[in-house]
Amino acid sequence: MKTNQLDDSSSPHELQRKLSNRHLQLIAIGGAIGTGLFMGSGKTISLAGPSILIIYMIIGGMFFFLMRALGEILLSNLHYKSFIDMAHDLIGPAAGYYIGWSYWLGWVLVGIADLAAIINYLGFWLPPGEAFTPMGQAAISAGCVLLVLGINLLTVKLFGEIEFWFALIKILAILGLIGIGGYMVFMQFQPPQGAVASFSHVWSHGGMFPKGATGFLAGFQIALFAFVGVELIGTMAAETKDPEKNLPKAINAIPTRIILFYVLSLFVVMSVTPWNQIPADQSPFVTLFLHAGIPISAIIMNLVVLSSVMSSMNSGVFSTSRMLFGLAKDGQAPQTLSQLSKRAVPAKGLIFSCCFIMAGAALQYFVPNTIEAFTLASSLCVILFISIWSLIMVCYIRYRKRSPELHAKSTFKMPGGVWMSYVILAFMLFALIILSLEPDTLKALMISPLWLVILGVTYQVLYKPRMKKRIQSLKMQ
Repeated sequence: MKTNQLDDSSSPHELQRKLSNRHLQLIAIGGAIGTGLFMGSGKTISLAGPSILIIYMIIGGMFFFLMRALGEILLSNLHYKSFIDMAHDLIGPAAGYYIGWSYWLGWVLVGIADLAAIINYLGFWLPPGEAFTPMGQAAISAGCVLLVLGINLLTVKLFGEIEFWFALIKILAILGLIGIGGYMVFMQFQPPQGAVASFSHVWSHGGMFPKGATGFLAGFQIALFAFVGVELIGTMAAETKDPEKNLPKAINAIPTRIILFYVLSLFVVMSVTPWNQIPADQSPFVTLFLHAGIPISAIIMNLVVLSSVMSSMNSGVFSTSRMLFGLAKDGQAPQTLSQLSKRAVPAKGLIFSCCFIMAGAALQYFVPNTIEAFTLASSLCVILFISIWSLIMVCYIRYRKRSPELHAKSTFKMPGGVWMSYVILAFMLFALIILSLEPDTLKALMISPLWLVILGVTYQVLYKPRMKKRIQSLKMQ
């Protein structure tokens, strides 16, 4: 598995380095602007009030250090194609098996949550009081999955190009929202029904912590879901041109993106529309324009958030197929999933992942309440990603202990080093404790150990015997 990545770009059996710096930068930004921001921030604001701004700054700071750690490891050994290789090498095969399959399931759950978001956004065009039938929801979900599958089956360069434009639309939309919202505040704009736009709305309706410590803590769950995907560039290491130059650029820009796209945008939203008037079940970005009496802009913004959700699902399908490719190359998944098509994409892995995301269409039939379906899928997803992010930090600690010479000559060292790794691990434990405080997230936390049982059984029954046979055949040769 550990073939030299710098020489395999022409191999028909290896992933190709087709993603340019332009693609990587915009995909990294797109990964930081997900469904959790556009759809989940409405509920997070209802739970935490203006303290959501502090929540995003705390989480954003933690993820900057996490990504610096991931970047240092990946650049220390360009043979690592993703964090499956990294975990397998630095912790052990069981860690590689867990992180690979858990990342795959996590993105499948993101896809299911995205389907719920799509149904919610499409309801914007229905007459008041009407909703899609369960069968209609399932049909729309299935159509979206097939569209994303078709995009990914072509070439990785096309994926990068589509994600580039998806991300550009999101960036321009948020910059436009900040500009228009700021203009409303300075012009003291007053909607037909509501208060005059003012920055003071952020702190004058109960202060920064109107829901107290309980509300502040409750806001972390969906806010964490908004950051799922920020680590996506770690799965693209094998398909990125000049990673030594381009990965640091993408990672170092994370703090600026968090301030601009999360903190500043929501500050403007809550300045135009007081936080206690923002519906929990709607995107606050669309609500801003509706309250301002600009329905055409609200329609445009709704189209933007729809494209954002499709972008998130597109990235999810991409990353799950690459994880399956890595698992199969290491014997941790069926070998057929390691086969590439003539276009150098893991087609069978793409189809396998989409079959499971298609289960989200069934979820739409049995759980027609889109917010309930979104919360369930996103909660399970966050639990899995917390464990993955934690293992990335364990990998960094192991890397520092095992290869001090690589750290010494690294040109992209993680600030804070090992002690900061323990701070991030403590934060991840804190996040798990928070999930136990809310009834809906507690349900997800209680059923999550089932995944550990499934992985433990399959590792012992399927993977270990396969590895013994492989070792024996190598010895015989």
